[in-house]
Amino acid sequence: MTIAHREYCIGCTACAKICPNKCYTHAPAEVLERTPMDSHRTLMRHAVDANDSTVLALAGILSSALDEGDVHALPITGLDANETRWLLAHWFPGADDALSLQLNRATTTSQDQTRYDEVEDLVTLLEAHADPRAGTPNEVRCVSHALASACLKDKHLWQNLRLPSRVELSELLKYWFPLLAEKNVHGMKWKKFLYKQLCERDALYVCRAPSCSVCPSFGDCFGPE
Repeated sequence: MTIAHREYCIGCTACAKICPNKCYTHAPAEVLERTPMDSHRTLMRHAVDANDSTVLALAGILSSALDEGDVHALPITGLDANETRWLLAHWFPGADDALSLQLNRATTTSQDQTRYDEVEDLVTLLEAHADPRAGTPNEVRCVSHALASACLKDKHLWQNLRLPSRVELSELLKYWFPLLAEKNVHGMKWKKFLYKQLCERDALYVCRAPSCSVCPSFGDCFGPE
């Protein structure tokens, strides 16, 4: 026997008790919630707006961290337990309990610690361009750290956030950080663009080409994702 809709399991074991074939081993609901991608569905069941690009991005980075299997690690680099709890209550009310997170005992991962300065540089860049009309300082801080944490991963930024496409990421950036998004006039890939902004801010010009249009690595920075 298998469960057709595991997201509705409450861990009562009633199905195991009535199964005539005795072939079913029941797993507690909190374990089922944390199987790959189930954390994402749990978050979206508690989302304040399942169609909002910000909510989708936050659910993506949170579930990506949770699916790595450590409920004792803080999912977003730079946000402490209280800030993470606030984020969940604000955008995913009730998800904290549903996911059985152990935020009081949570710590940052060793990889996050070694790249903490990188995250803070990105957060500083984003917050400096935040539109005060888009949301509160707490909201801006959470979104900025979520984006910065996602930049540490290997895929395109929209993929690291588990968004459907680049379109949703562009919408998010234009909403929260319009002045920054406007600078990407040629459609550079967003992660490349953010790091390029850091280089320009610190006067670090690692690209040897005189302009992007004649650069032999043009396809790495522009084009379809």
